[in-house]
This record gives sequence, structure tokens and C-alpha cells, in this order.
Amino acid sequence: MELVAFVILTTSAFVTGLVVIRHRNKVVAALGLAGNLVSIAGFYLLLNAQFLALLQVIVYAGAIMVLILFVIMLLNLPDEAGKSGTGGIQATLGVILAVAFVVILGTALYGATDGISFPAPAGDFGTVESVGVTLFTNFFYAFEAVSLLLVVAMIGAVLLAKRRL
Repeated sequence: MELVAFVILTTSAFVTGLVVIRHRNKVVAALGLAGNLVSIAGFYLLLNAQFLALLQVIVYAGAIMVLILFVIMLLNLPDEAGKSGTGGIQATLGVILAVAFVVILGTALYGATDGISFPAPAGDFGTVESVGVTLFTNFFYAFEAVSLLLVVAMIGAVLLAKRRL
């Protein structure tokens, strides 16, 4: 069952990733990114990290996507559908770099599996309760600093988008 879910999530993440990088319409690409972020949340669920999956959907697929769409609409960039596709050197260089990345990553992963063992996570790892207790005891001040930073960023975005009358 987990293998079937993994294959479905992998296919979904791959297809939505292709939509993000290949589609000309910026709003459709942003919606593809939202689908990709939801697929990543599914991976977290497969790893029994429910809290991270919930945060992935709420923070990234929800709030960050709203900000991205807000910026797309605010900038009101012209559509690039009519432009001809140039950039053969970039495409060639991209393929060469992708192959080099896969070779380097494969070599590193193959060499890193010798003699490494990871400890098993605790039974309540990734649950909402364990993350909440850790967040509000050990990392309370950092949590409050991040919340203040997000409020300041939201106020700055509203001020930048406000039109002069």
C-alpha cells in the first residue's frame, strides 16, 4: 500500500513540477506549484510526520501560494506566449549540468551507504503533540520572533500594494 502511494505521489510531484517549469501562463504555473507542495505533504504523511504534512499544506500550499499569486497579479507582467523559444545553449548546458548532477549525486549516495546506520526515531516523532511541546518549551522565543517577522512582512506587502489616491 505504501509503495502504491509513493508511486502516485512521485508521479504527481513530477508532473506538477513539469507544469511549473514548462507552462507559459504564470497563474497555471503557480497552481502547479501548489499541487507539487501538496504532493510533498503526502510524502510527509508516508513518513508518519503528520505535523509537517499539515504545516506543508497550511503554510506553503496555502499562505505562500497566496503571496505568490498576489505578486503575480500585482506585477501584471505581459504574457510571453507569443515569443519564440530561443536559448539553445541554455538547453544544452542545462542537460549537461543535469547529467553531471545525477552522476555526482549517485556517486555520493553510493559511497555514503557503507557503514552508516541511523537510529530509529522515537515513537511519537512528528506528531502534533511532540512538535507542539518542543516548540512551546525549547523554542518559544524563536517561535515568537518568527511570528513577529511574518506580521512585519505582511504589513510591508500591504503598504507596497497600496495605491496612491
